Amino acid sequence: MDPSALDTHSTDGVAEHHEVIVVGGGQAGLALGYYLAGQGRDFVILEAEARPAAAWRKRWESLRLFTPVRYSSLPGLAFPGDPAAYPTRDEVVDYLTSYARHFDLPVALNSGVRSVRRTDGGYRVETDERSYSAEQVVIATGPFQAPFVPAIADRLAPEVVQLHSTAYGSPGDLPEARVLVVGGGNTGFQIAEELAASREVHLSIGSRQKPLPQRVLGRDIFWYLEAIGLIRMSRETRIGRRLEGRDTLIGSNPRALRRRHGVELHSRAVDASGATVAFDDQTSLDVDAVLWATGFRPDYSWIDADVFDEKGGVVHKRGVTDAGGLYFLGLTWQHTRGSALLGWVKEDARYLSERIRAHRSDLAVAAATPQPVA
Repeated sequence: MDPSALDTHSTDGVAEHHEVIVVGGGQAGLALGYYLAGQGRDFVILEAEARPAAAWRKRWESLRLFTPVRYSSLPGLAFPGDPAAYPTRDEVVDYLTSYARHFDLPVALNSGVRSVRRTDGGYRVETDERSYSAEQVVIATGPFQAPFVPAIADRLAPEVVQLHSTAYGSPGDLPEARVLVVGGGNTGFQIAEELAASREVHLSIGSRQKPLPQRVLGRDIFWYLEAIGLIRMSRETRIGRRLEGRDTLIGSNPRALRRRHGVELHSRAVDASGATVAFDDQTSLDVDAVLWATGFRPDYSWIDADVFDEKGGVVHKRGVTDAGGLYFLGLTWQHTRGSALLGWVKEDARYLSERIRAHRSDLAVAAATPQPVA
């Protein structure tokens, strides 16, 4: 992968043209790139950061996937290592970086996209350094976009250290004092457990999530999810509709966190004042630091297209929008429970690559069809 090979773009306001532009050089964009390369498609992957897998590089240092190696591969290249092992953050970064290099995917680094808008012939994509045009665009920026911190954070005193989980790397980022982790998902549980080894830790859980053990009868839970087809269950099925929007704790359990690691559990954090956080069960806690494991919100303000609902979410069917030639990839529950996971994003990537091929064929047919004389 040689980003300098992409420096042949036009200047003087003339956009560099490609059949397809993929926005985002993470797992979704790379998986799609594999299929587009297999079609011989003219495309470029625009990555905002200086290195691939940027989103993974920003996760905390001790992170491990809850999907084992055997379920963590992108198409065409197996994730290295013991199939039963759980990859670390750095192993995922190394794998994605080597994946882009192995298939010589055209990744343009330092290419943060400022805007995407429709034109008569397709789409115009603007970055800080150059302009692109394309017949089709895929937004593969994934589900982790704008870090969300609730408004009560503004009511905490300046001396209370605050971090969103995206800014947390290791326990040294927080004082060795009383820390409140807010957020009862997998991220909140994992970070709370790590911090508890060196300080007093409390965990605020807003909504209870169903915990699943990492292993059952010697097999990883994802073996069962694959075996019964639940991981591939479409959001359009009855079971899929029930599961969509519900997160699941994998390998974590509130009781075990309290019993084994001494983490004190609290209900939803609803207010704050000075150094005190209040919970919805009328209790409160004085804190020295707060880590917000409160997730993300979509941010597509840079896309000029009528494909969003009133909450800013994408209106689509398996990543295909009503704006011809505009697609999304890597969304949570884009089609199945596995859509946003490393080992299953390839299913949606393959599907979109075929839709891209069909759209391209339709354009070619339309171009070759004689137009009626006025």
